[in-house]
Formats: sequence, C-alpha cells, structure tokens
Amino acid sequence: MADKVLPQRIRDLVPESQAYMDLLAFERKLDQTIARKRMEIQEAIKKPIMPGKQKKKFSSFFKSLVIELDKELYGPDNHLVEWHRMPTTQETDGFQVKRPGDVNVKCTLLLMLDHQPPQYKLDPRLARLLGVHTQTRASIMQALWLYIKNNKLQDSHEKEYINCNRYFRQIFGCPRMRFSEIPMKLAGLLQHPDPIIINHMISVDPTDQKKTACYDIDVEVDDPLKGQMNSFLSSTTNQQEIAALEMKIHETIEYINQLKTERDFMLSFSNNPQDFIQDWLKSQSRDLKLMTDVTGNPEEERRTEFYQAPWVPEAVGRYVYSKVQQRRQELEQVLGIRLT
Repeated sequence: MADKVLPQRIRDLVPESQAYMDLLAFERKLDQTIARKRMEIQEAIKKPIMPGKQKKKFSSFFKSLVIELDKELYGPDNHLVEWHRMPTTQETDGFQVKRPGDVNVKCTLLLMLDHQPPQYKLDPRLARLLGVHTQTRASIMQALWLYIKNNKLQDSHEKEYINCNRYFRQIFGCPRMRFSEIPMKLAGLLQHPDPIIINHMISVDPTDQKKTACYDIDVEVDDPLKGQMNSFLSSTTNQQEIAALEMKIHETIEYINQLKTERDFMLSFSNNPQDFIQDWLKSQSRDLKLMTDVTGNPEEERRTEFYQAPWVPEAVGRYVYSKVQQRRQELEQVLGIRLT
C-alpha cells in the first residue's frame, strides 16, 4: 500500500489529488472488509457437512444435557440426570426422563451447545472492548487485531511489539507485549460458553392443560451456500487483473514522482538561472569526485589563486597532450592507418 501513496509535496502541488487519496483510503477499508468476510467464510467451511438433506436429530446440536430436579424430593444421589456426548454416541430425537412423584416439581435444564468449530466466551472486560461476547478463536483474534490496528497500538519501529493502552494494561497486565505472546495471554481470558438455562415446572395436576412448553434456541446449521463459498475462496478470476492494475498504479506513481523532480529542476532554473547553474556545477563536481575517488578542497578550488600555482601550466600541458593522443587514436581507428 505504501508504494501507492502520493507524497505530501505532490498533494500540496495538486489539491485535486486528494480524490485519489480518498479512493485509496476506501480501498483499504474494502480490503479489510473482504479479508474479514474471507475469514468468516473459511470458518463456516470448516464446519462438517452432513451428508444428504436429512434433517439433524435433536441431540446432534448439543454437547451435554443436565436436568436438575428438586434435591429435597429426590435426594442428593438421584436429583441429577446427565447426558454427555461421546465418540460413540447415537443421535436421538429426544430425551425422556421419568421419576415417581405426586407433587409439582421445579426443574432446571442446562443445555450446552456443540459448536463446530469450538466457540469461547471472552473475559467481560475484553468482550466490552472488542464488542464480541462468544465467538471462535479465529474471529476473536481478528477482532483483537482490528482493535490494535484502529487504535495504532502496533509499535512503529519494532513491528513485532504491541504498545498496550490503559485498557490492554488492565486486561493483559503488561505495558508491552509481542505478537507471539497474544495467543498465550488470550488463552487465560477465554472460557467455555454459558449453557442455555431453562427453568420449568413439572405439574401433576390433571386439570392443568399446559403439559407442553416450547422454547426457541438458536443453533448452527449447514449453510446451503457452502458450495458458492468454496468457489469464492478458490476463485482467481480477478487476481491477475487486480495485479496488473496494481502494477499500473505503481508505475504511474513512479512517473508522477519523476515528473515532479523534473518540474522542480526546471523551476529552480527559471527562478534564478545563475545560482542554479553554479549549484548544479558544484553538485556535478562532487558526484564526479565520488565516482573517480578524487579528493580535493572545494574552498581552495573556487579561488583564482589556486589556478596560478606553478604546477598548473604543466598540468594543463599534460591534459592537452592526453586529449590530443586520444583523438589521434580515434582518428587512426577510423581511417585504418597509423599516423606519424
């Protein structure tokens, strides 16, 4: 992204270029949104697909089920009914629990959903900060990174470090941390999701017409668009076109920078030709000395007394002689003869 940014000096020169910078900012937000959606799609694709169109059975949505009856009526050893998913569990459309009794009984149902992939509940402080209560580990990491990026917590010099603000210092207990330390520190802030709690009264009154109670529970089901998601992730149709456009933008920015340099060069000459020529000659002289490893004293060389020293006539003669010899060799090569 950095090689597509117009330098501030060009933006000051051409105010209309701000429209391009606005498009660049919009592109950055769009890239972040697409990246987040890609991650969400990848998470959705990881969920196992049930073969065929057969509907899932009731038990397939849950990891465990606990029914707690009145402890005073059924005693400490018989008031709990538990079911936990095992690798060999056979799915069922319901659970039936029977206990003898002739009085109304209060019961509490604890249902733990079977999230695939697993989900975690965040520490309340971190949940308020990120706006995420229960999510997959990958989604939590994505939300954490977006918070770090939006609040500019990444160290500008040591990119592998995060400079904690006051909220992070309270949550993570340190003023600074490495990126590689985040998963370990985050593990202590993740808990199992809260179970679904249903309080129900079992009535034995024969005149009570309300024998059935219904509750709505949000569960995860297979997405019918999973095939299209796979196609979207694996599609490379526009990648080559995008890469070509990125290269064209990069070349255009380079060309604009080159034109700005040429403009500054010509503008300096038009403003003050004499000073410009002098500065340019000095610059060329310095570059020549650097290229030829020739040392000298610019302060002495700019004075006329320097060129009136006794060695100057001899140096001039040697220089003229070398130039004559050089031209003579060139002429011999052209004519194919040796001059005497």
